[in-house]
Amino acid sequence: MSTIEIVPVDSKKLLKRFILLPELLHKDDPYYIAPLHMEREEALTAKNPFFGHAEVQFWLAVRDGRDVGRISAQIDNLALSIRPDAAGMFGMIAAENDPAVFQALLDTAAGWLRARGKARMEGPFNLNINEETGLLVDGYDAPPVVMMGHDKPYVAQRLEEYGLVKEKDVYAYLYDITHDLPKSVRRLLDRELPKEITVRQLDLKRLREEIRNVTDIFNDAWSGNWGFVPWTETEADYIAKALKPLLDPKLTSLVERNGEPVGFMIGLPNLNEAIRDLDGKMLPFGWAKLLWRLKVSGVKTARVPLMGVRRAAAQDMIGGLLPFLMIDMVRKEALQKGFTHIELSWILEDNLPMRRMNESLGAKAYKTYRVYDKAI
Repeated sequence: MSTIEIVPVDSKKLLKRFILLPELLHKDDPYYIAPLHMEREEALTAKNPFFGHAEVQFWLAVRDGRDVGRISAQIDNLALSIRPDAAGMFGMIAAENDPAVFQALLDTAAGWLRARGKARMEGPFNLNINEETGLLVDGYDAPPVVMMGHDKPYVAQRLEEYGLVKEKDVYAYLYDITHDLPKSVRRLLDRELPKEITVRQLDLKRLREEIRNVTDIFNDAWSGNWGFVPWTETEADYIAKALKPLLDPKLTSLVERNGEPVGFMIGLPNLNEAIRDLDGKMLPFGWAKLLWRLKVSGVKTARVPLMGVRRAAAQDMIGGLLPFLMIDMVRKEALQKGFTHIELSWILEDNLPMRRMNESLGAKAYKTYRVYDKAI
């Protein structure tokens, strides 16, 4: 049997191979959409502020001169400052359907984490919980939306053979926005809003300030959730810069109560719909197709990756209506722009209030992503 060599990714050339490998593995998968190479090159280097508070290592598995797998390992020092017993993480996993390749990759990541004092590893995270979370375990028959993963069905089996066990599932809900809100909610929303409540779109002329408001709400709203890691100020600035080309103010909403921002919702046009046939390349003509599809012909799908209400503001009946106020505002504007469906993702399996709200809208959980855990 040929030897499997595990190669640390320590050069631009190797990083390019690392980025391209999933395209080779999914070449016969009609639902796979290659992310933009230039975006991946930035997200997987120190340009991503996650690297400022984390240790990260990538590896390729090579056999007979051919790349057959990849994996990453991460230790997030920010997470450790909140939870000193936080597990080490693995991610970016993709490989040919060979148990030996998966074992070599997972052994390497586990050994790297163990050498740095970790007793458990969990994942996949690409690269942390605020980016791509979990392995696709249900819903392979639909393409992924922007900033969501897509995996081969056999990967889950290989991870479980290695001894990784389910820690948490997260769901992606598909919402048909051509259907109105439930009648009971519509009656409440059609009443005059209390004077202290205003709902508006994000002001892109003050984007940095607006993203700081969003970050502040996010860090409060999500602070009690499983695996929570706050956004730093540097990450907020990075997010503002990264999202600016995609942000459409009509797909955003921000709620203020007595002048204080207390809730937000950000929808993004589904970039994956626009890049579906670009094979990750912007040159020579990919950029023109992308701009045409986003700005002229339009896309029909969007994703809401970010939404939250301050904990203190969510306690009363008005607070309970704030998510519906934001959804209704974005829904109406999205319909006018030609959108038909929005993915609401991701949602923790035990976040029952959010799941019930999504299901009251008629949204369906159509994809499941799983986070695994193992003592090492």
